[in-house]
Amino acid sequence: MPLITVYIASRNYGHFLGDAIESVLQQTIDNWELLLIDDGSIDDTSRVIDLYREHPKVKVHRTEGIGLPAVNNLALREAKGEYIIRLDGDDVFDLHILQILASHLDRDSELALVFPDYYLVDESGEIFAHERRQKLYSNDHLMDVPPNGACTMVRCKVLRDLGGYREDLGAQDGLDLWVKLKDQHKTTNINLPLFYYRRHGQNLTEQPLQIVNARRELKKDATLKQLDLVRPITAVIPCRRFYDCVPDLWNQVLAGRSLLERDIEACLGSSIINNVVVTCDNPAAEETVRSFDSSRVDFVPRDERSTLRSSNIVDTLKEVARTVDPESRGLIVMRYVQTPFVSTGTIEEAITSLAVSGADSACAVEEIRSRIYRRTSFGLLPVNEDHALLIGSEALYRDASTCIALRNANLQKGSLTGAILAGFVVSTAESFFISSAHDLEVARALVGDAKMKASV
Repeated sequence: MPLITVYIASRNYGHFLGDAIESVLQQTIDNWELLLIDDGSIDDTSRVIDLYREHPKVKVHRTEGIGLPAVNNLALREAKGEYIIRLDGDDVFDLHILQILASHLDRDSELALVFPDYYLVDESGEIFAHERRQKLYSNDHLMDVPPNGACTMVRCKVLRDLGGYREDLGAQDGLDLWVKLKDQHKTTNINLPLFYYRRHGQNLTEQPLQIVNARRELKKDATLKQLDLVRPITAVIPCRRFYDCVPDLWNQVLAGRSLLERDIEACLGSSIINNVVVTCDNPAAEETVRSFDSSRVDFVPRDERSTLRSSNIVDTLKEVARTVDPESRGLIVMRYVQTPFVSTGTIEEAITSLAVSGADSACAVEEIRSRIYRRTSFGLLPVNEDHALLIGSEALYRDASTCIALRNANLQKGSLTGAILAGFVVSTAESFFISSAHDLEVARALVGDAKMKASV
């Protein structure tokens, strides 16, 4: 019986598939089997697979477009090895990956999963970046970033006991496995780049909406029981009469609804938020709140002094928490009316990201993809490297000012974020922030443009 089951999933990756297969055949150990799975390809994938069909270590399967998670489960059912690892049809193994990963599992019977760093390569195979993860437990204590779904070696028994992979989402198999496994089993990572991850226009990772939706659904399902232990979960929308780009910004209309109405609707759309509290120093905002005629929505008056730019939002949130959660057991997710394109899914992801990571708070962020500098006595020096050369643990992020989830216990200590802050990446569109009257007009134009496109 083989020690390791390697499976290569390919859907229209015929152009790259030969290199992927050869990288398995050239491994420095021999105790493996290789499953080649063609998931309904219409290119020359079948021709490439036929070249290896007679190899004694190779087994061939053909499916009709069932999707990657279902392919993963097929491989798990067919696997004869003790360990299993996937190689995508457009990627390439380092010659030593099987030997190194398997040796870690061999040495520690309690270890369930091990994964390496990797190189990013372009369509022609040229390396353009090294993706390096912080070492789990010693440098990465949050454990909120899953390994790549491919090229991660797992014990077959553990994966089967967990029920395999979800097939209803079509993406994020790495996160699916991670949220099931990380709190129940021992895992580790190796800071050696042991595979070559190819980036090109046909990658599943180039389908952002499907990936984001799957990520959010997985986090939500994984944390429902945890969230029941930290209720109430309250969405707080702080508004103010002055000190924004225009007076009563919350009452400005966008596509027929005020910014405050849009926010309340987004929060009410969540199944995990218990109540929504609007706090404002203008009593007129209460009229908007009452127009919803919902027991889940309430209004808390806000002292004008707490709206000053020099004031601390913690004081405002503490006042709200005193009303809705006097024992400080629950969570608050704070929304900003200045970012009008935030969805219910993003608001919920702030909450579930906090729960998945075990952090004190979680906020939406945008990755900084351009070079930034600081001024020194010798001129400008870059704070970060060119984005293409950044390794994973060195990426920089900025607060997207869309929403932040926090434990109410933080507020009793005078802190918004607490000691540990987690983050999750949101789109540039959702990060659009109204900081001027011009931005407000741009937002209106964007909504109008979206409506026109939808009607075409």
